[in-house]
Amino acid sequence: MASDFKLTRPPRVRRIQTVAVLLLVLAGFVNFLDRGSLGIANTTIRADLGFSATTIGALLSIFSLAYAFAQLPVGLLLDRLGTRTMLSGAMLLWSLTQTATGWVIGFRSFVLARISLAMGEAPFVVSSVKTVRDWFAIPDRATPMGIVNTATPLGQALAPLILTVIMLNFGWRGMFILIGLPGLVLAVAWFALYRDRKDVLLDAGEAAYLDSSAADPNAPGQGPSISLAGWARLFRLRTIWGMMIGFGGVNYTAWLYISWMPGYFEAGRHVSIAATGKIATIPFFCGSLGMFLSGWIADRMVRAGMRPLKAHKTLLITGMTCSALCTFSLIHVPNLPGAVAMVSAALFFIYLAGNSGWGLVHAMAPASMVASVAAIQNFGSFICASFAPVVVGWLLDRTHSFHIALTICALVTLLGALSYLLVVKDPIQAGEAAAITVQ
Repeated sequence: MASDFKLTRPPRVRRIQTVAVLLLVLAGFVNFLDRGSLGIANTTIRADLGFSATTIGALLSIFSLAYAFAQLPVGLLLDRLGTRTMLSGAMLLWSLTQTATGWVIGFRSFVLARISLAMGEAPFVVSSVKTVRDWFAIPDRATPMGIVNTATPLGQALAPLILTVIMLNFGWRGMFILIGLPGLVLAVAWFALYRDRKDVLLDAGEAAYLDSSAADPNAPGQGPSISLAGWARLFRLRTIWGMMIGFGGVNYTAWLYISWMPGYFEAGRHVSIAATGKIATIPFFCGSLGMFLSGWIADRMVRAGMRPLKAHKTLLITGMTCSALCTFSLIHVPNLPGAVAMVSAALFFIYLAGNSGWGLVHAMAPASMVASVAAIQNFGSFICASFAPVVVGWLLDRTHSFHIALTICALVTLLGALSYLLVVKDPIQAGEAAAITVQ
């Protein structure tokens, strides 16, 4: 039965929402432009510095591992301190690191640059989840989350074209130096324009809009501020482990394509660097569409009366299953147009699922620990995703083919879908972190 629950969005809240979403979209675009730079410069750096495919895969995996472990303090700090100071500082760090990467001289300095970049980028996604949770009511959250997350594949879509042009004109070192500059501007803008909800005095209408849970009577409440002990006890919840494994299936697929799509088209389909820069934009534009549609569909499912938890699990399981089938089918496609179509479909569906992975955090976690739960989910998923680049590089060096790597990817994605189906069940209630028992 359709829900007749409607919310009036106060004007000041609407303005805060608009500014926050706009800045997050711009930051997300720059974030993933920076993150995709090594994948674009893959073959050029290998030739210039004498790196093997395994070495490049290791650098990509080092970023993923550092990013994963940086999630652990990030979530707790965001829940206790807010996003204004942390995100602006994070943008400053990742932008300076990206610029400094242009002066690396070998593997060791590249490792340090990748770790520093990972530490700087670690708070971004979790900050976005917390910002949307703080400033949007339940039936309005999936669409802005989809808009913010659209910056991820959009940055990846435009990255091959933009970065290839810059690299061909300024070299790979000049590319790293130049693309670090926009993030410095955004760091200042976020600190100047954004305010955490805890620092804004709300009137009765604004508080009623933001705190309403009428769309889902089973939604977790606000709860007390999470303690370090309560945060640690979250790891004893079966639901948390299900979310980590499930989102690991999303991020393994996404990170494989982010890291190796240009290399796949160049080495696996014999496409030139210049042509790859154009071709690789198509799948990520499809991913942007999947990300946006996910939010739009989820909000309409909720407004029609479906619980947010069920709506997001439906999109997750459906999207991940379809993406796995497309990845497996890629192995058997004989021509380039078919390969582009299969990669595009795989990314459309994985990003359709991915946005609901963050929507599920909103549905599962109380406001007081939403950043902690989001960060723990991201930690687990990137531990899984960190294997993708190095596994592909190692297999490519030994088999000179992407077939086994793509098969593994499809299986990991299906495993993640099963985790969401069988393991992730009920929301975490407000007081649960204070007295968790093993489930």
